[in-house]
Amino acid sequence: MNSKTPLKKETNQNHGGQLRKAAQRYDIPLEKWLDLSTGINPNGYPVKTVPPEVWQRLPEEHDGLEEAAAKYYQSDNFVAVPGSQWIIQKLPQLIQSNKSSLSVGVFEPSYFEHSKAWQEAGHRLVVIPHDASIEFIDQLLPELDALILITPNNPTGRHFHREVLLNWLSILQANKGHLVVDEAFADTDPNHSLVPLFSEGNTEQETLTLKGLVVLRSLGKFFGLAGVRLGFVFADAALLNRVTKELGPWAIANPSRWVAKQALSDQRWHHEQRLGLGFDRLTLMTLLDKYGLEANGSCSLFVWVKTAKSNIVFEHLAKAGILVRQFEPNSRDQIGSLRFGLPANKEEFARLEKALAQFE
Repeated sequence: MNSKTPLKKETNQNHGGQLRKAAQRYDIPLEKWLDLSTGINPNGYPVKTVPPEVWQRLPEEHDGLEEAAAKYYQSDNFVAVPGSQWIIQKLPQLIQSNKSSLSVGVFEPSYFEHSKAWQEAGHRLVVIPHDASIEFIDQLLPELDALILITPNNPTGRHFHREVLLNWLSILQANKGHLVVDEAFADTDPNHSLVPLFSEGNTEQETLTLKGLVVLRSLGKFFGLAGVRLGFVFADAALLNRVTKELGPWAIANPSRWVAKQALSDQRWHHEQRLGLGFDRLTLMTLLDKYGLEANGSCSLFVWVKTAKSNIVFEHLAKAGILVRQFEPNSRDQIGSLRFGLPANKEEFARLEKALAQFE
């Protein structure tokens, strides 16, 4: 990797999960598709029937959601928000600075809504290659006012260790900067999360060292509950107060709060899923490698493959009713890539293998 000045970010991307559009384009009924495009747990939390009174009442605090979240995340310094996408869009306005335009580091490829939000707010984006060395990023940080990252990264699966992130935070703090860490895929290995650092058990000195750190969590990926639109933001008290004011009353639907409380409290389900997802990832990597699609990165919810045949493979699978996430070549990677989510069961694995075996 060279040390040339990073380039301005381009944000013309599509999201995974657009199944209705694919069904129309390929003229395959919606129910006939196998959707591997989202990175969402295909065996998400089994939601029970929501009691009628939950639908009939306005949301209220102290219903057990905050207590369940505090136990699950090992911290109670958070604000619940209507999905991490909401806070991603709001952060550029909520983070205060004496500068009108900030220099913001973003990784490429990564979840582009982060880049889009900061760019639309008028800030200057600095692209960092997804495989940039730690040393390169260390040298770049003094020029940045904020660094935005996902760990594990989406779609490359790259993981940044806690010690590295805290060192980056200290460098940014010297310039009154911010480190925004999106842990959307971190639930499968929570021991590496930064969230417990926000615990009230920290001393005042330890808490002060976290100023400028923002961590995002979500129920969409590991729990497979993307439809509840619920996430959590962990940050210093001043930023959390601004988030709360921006939310207003009844920001999270009552059924979403009820479902999330059940999911966050089910420790047995958490344990079983972490074991099962790890096994399924290895099974998927082995299957893809068998047909010439070697993994370039992964986490427990997806496998990322760079291939010069990305367009051909994508089209072949789509015509078989299998949707995967496609990434076009960018300023750093000269070839495209595909992200494969996990099949839900043996039958879906078999269907994927059958389609791959027919690829010429």
